[in-house]
Amino acid sequence: MNPTGEYSEPASDRSRGVALALAAVLGPFGGHRFYVNKTGTGVLMALTIGGLGLWWVYDLILVASGSFRDAEGRLVRRWDPEEPTTGGLMPAEVMDELDALRQQVSELAERVDFSERLLASPRSDDVPRPPLRS
Repeated sequence: MNPTGEYSEPASDRSRGVALALAAVLGPFGGHRFYVNKTGTGVLMALTIGGLGLWWVYDLILVASGSFRDAEGRLVRRWDPEEPTTGGLMPAEVMDELDALRQQVSELAERVDFSERLLASPRSDDVPRPPLRS
């Protein structure tokens, strides 16, 4: 990652979500490695049952953290590779809408706070009165 928050190397065309699901379910048998075209190490992982579990846990952590690489050496980091990447920058319209939503939430929080204070304060007609004599 460079100082602007963008990745300098290209991402894999494989989904991190699919790789994580495969690593969690079929990890000891190398399912996630077959998915990213690492068939040699996938076979080795299947034969050793995930390196007796150690290799599997290591790969599971790598996939979950976004540090796992495919057969071409590219990081499998995008949850949905079909999404276009914006380079980490939001369009101005999105930022304006986000500011408007923040202002509305702030106003609603003030209204709720006012309503709670109003409901918590005793009303003047709630004061007990002496019984009427007839």
